[in-house]
Amino acid sequence: MKLTEKEVELIEAIRNYKRAYPNGQFELRLYIDILVSELTDI
Repeated sequence: MKLTEKEVELIEAIRNYKRAYPNGQFELRLYIDILVSELTDI
């Protein structure tokens, strides 16, 4: 299975989400939401 660049970015962001707590968690969550929105609009 081949992944697009956006899909790889989403996977990496989700993996880093837990490590971002408490400092960058909010910004990373927004980034994840944006990526999901972009991927579902296609």
